[in-house]
Amino acid sequence: MRGYANDDGGFGHGLEPDKRCPASLPIDVECALAAMATANTVDLPLVHGACDYLAKVAVDGGPVPLAFPVIEDYPRAEHWSAWTYEPGLNPTAGIVGRLYELRVDHPWIETAAAWCWEQIDTADLPTDAHALGEVLGFLAHTPERDRALAAAAKVRDALASASWFKLDPDDTEYGLSPLTVAASADSSWRRLFAEEVIQAHLDRLEGDQQTDGGWPVAWEPPGETALLEWRGIVTLESLRTLVSYGRLDAN
Repeated sequence: MRGYANDDGGFGHGLEPDKRCPASLPIDVECALAAMATANTVDLPLVHGACDYLAKVAVDGGPVPLAFPVIEDYPRAEHWSAWTYEPGLNPTAGIVGRLYELRVDHPWIETAAAWCWEQIDTADLPTDAHALGEVLGFLAHTPERDRALAAAAKVRDALASASWFKLDPDDTEYGLSPLTVAASADSSWRRLFAEEVIQAHLDRLEGDQQTDGGWPVAWEPPGETALLEWRGIVTLESLRTLVSYGRLDAN
């Protein structure tokens, strides 16, 4: 992760491959935190620097956007446009959830978490499955467990009609699935879906493996390099999920 870090404490350089921008972006910070969580390790000085960066770019000290207009100077996927410059639960809730998961302490976390709870408790939930997934990431790791479990039911109901959510495993369009929400068998949110739905999506995931051993990408990255990077990411995620649910032997 140090190779993707910038002097301002943030992360960039296409760590999230859909924009080839070297500047620090909150989405790249989230990707760095996710990588550390997956590896079950944390570099605290590096993460504290990232939190300092987030506090500097946050609106009123709380929410952050996915990106900034600087990405327009570099190749990027078509969907990385002006909407990503608006602060919101995507990515703020997901970032705070990862920081909780890594057991990091920083003043920005408390401020951002309070903003997230305000949005969850008093505002209409997002209608986009990506943002709802970020909320569930926050709820999975917040120390306020009773509050989180109650809010999760509200998010589950919102997912039913959310854009970009695929409950049907036979849906070939791009979108998030129950296995995105509950990527491992011990996920707190496996309970949000009927077991037959989970198993049907596991069948689909197994069937999507391509002849070269990898998994496909369901959107249009900004170039061949990004496509290859995404295929590696998606393939590793697919393998971890299949191993976790007992569909593959880890050995």
